[in-house]
Amino acid sequence: MIKIIKALVVLLIILVVLVLTIGANYYDDKQFHPSKTITPVKLNEGEVIERLAQAIRIPTVSNDDPSLFNAEPFVQFSDFLTQNFPLVTANAQRTLINDYSIIYKFEGTNAALKPILFMGHADVVSVDDITLDKWSYPPFSGTVANGYIYGRGAIDDKSTVVSLMEAMELTLSQGKQLERTIYFAFGHDEELGGKKGAKSIAAHFKAQGIAFEFVLDEGGVILKKGMMPNINDEVAIIGIAEKGFVNIRLIVEQPGGHSSTPPENTGPGVLAQAIVKLENSPFPTNLSFTNMTFEKIGFYADFGAKVAMANQWLTGPIIEKVLLGNSKTAASIRTTTAVTMLSGSSKSNVLPTMSTAVVNFRIMPGETFESVKAYVEKVIDDPRVQLEVFMANNPSAVSTTESYGFKMLEHTLREFDNSILVAPYMVQGGTDSKYFYELSDSIYRFMRVKVDHELLSGMHGIDERIPQADYINGVQFFHELIRKVAIEPK
Repeated sequence: MIKIIKALVVLLIILVVLVLTIGANYYDDKQFHPSKTITPVKLNEGEVIERLAQAIRIPTVSNDDPSLFNAEPFVQFSDFLTQNFPLVTANAQRTLINDYSIIYKFEGTNAALKPILFMGHADVVSVDDITLDKWSYPPFSGTVANGYIYGRGAIDDKSTVVSLMEAMELTLSQGKQLERTIYFAFGHDEELGGKKGAKSIAAHFKAQGIAFEFVLDEGGVILKKGMMPNINDEVAIIGIAEKGFVNIRLIVEQPGGHSSTPPENTGPGVLAQAIVKLENSPFPTNLSFTNMTFEKIGFYADFGAKVAMANQWLTGPIIEKVLLGNSKTAASIRTTTAVTMLSGSSKSNVLPTMSTAVVNFRIMPGETFESVKAYVEKVIDDPRVQLEVFMANNPSAVSTTESYGFKMLEHTLREFDNSILVAPYMVQGGTDSKYFYELSDSIYRFMRVKVDHELLSGMHGIDERIPQADYINGVQFFHELIRKVAIEPK
């Protein structure tokens, strides 16, 4: 009997291994394989690089405090675009929105083709004074050195704005007529949420009844080798959705008084209990976007990853545990909870009459800020804690990878370099594209720049910079993309 049981166990193990192995072969090659390669358009690289450096030298800083807004750099930046791209200036219809955001319209000859919108933003985040001595070069110097262009906005997001202008200026210089209408939209307050810039731009388009074939904004990048676990290739990740967000203020009101006669639970104490409950009750996980990304590139993954991802009926808990073990990957599979602000009394011996905490949630598609609030109420379950919602924006819809827009991005990337894999993903932050959901069902987020952990840390951080070669490639990428979608549309 024991021998039979052992034999059955061995047989069961063999069957499980066989099933797992068969599952690992589930992933087909889903990459586009071009029949031709693109020869990049020739550029005067020195001049192209210098123009981005000049743009970086204009300190178009967005300050959280509206009273600190300095309009002059934004006027300078607008003038910079006008002066440095004369063919764009001469051929485009230019519209200012709320004085500092800019729309360019390049009229196409075929009104039957829906227009395409390319987006970027001119504003940049500030630089903390205490970090200035840690920068290799001053943050608004636009220094060109060591193969990089240094400065605030080098990646986020003046490289997009200026490379689009470079690409269109070159296109116009070649005497090529656009068949499809192209729009550029450059907001001036994306770093503050885009309410005066992108939101008003979207309202302007909506009022004119304009709908877009697709919209392209910042967001995705090309991950260098080693950045995508279990994939030994560079991967261009194109954002097909983005998280929403909501701030919820937790408020506890009490009579206050002297600290020598405290109640059983002070306001901050009640808040502390609520916060612990929230942090101990994270939102449920959702691997759908992780699976979507892997589905596209799984054929190129190592065998172990294929086995794990193809057999989630067995390996699901392990995958989830691995992803939750890193804050970046954890954020990609759930709505996140982050306590960011606390306030109580202004004096050590005074009990606060009002104690508050602000919790920031980044919301997965499929949920809403209303459902997040309901979840918070359920978890805290304490009538002493009031909830106040502010600065809320629901997650985006999910754009398909089968659309004309996604395929044009994918084909252009692969025709330039078919060693770069292409995959969809969910953007964890927010972009100006959040205001355009009513204007297109195909909204994508991508910047043609290769990043590693060090370059990513520079965005909003110290030593923001872009490789010169990547910036040149970005201009060439946009030039080819414009040719594909507007001059020779398929």
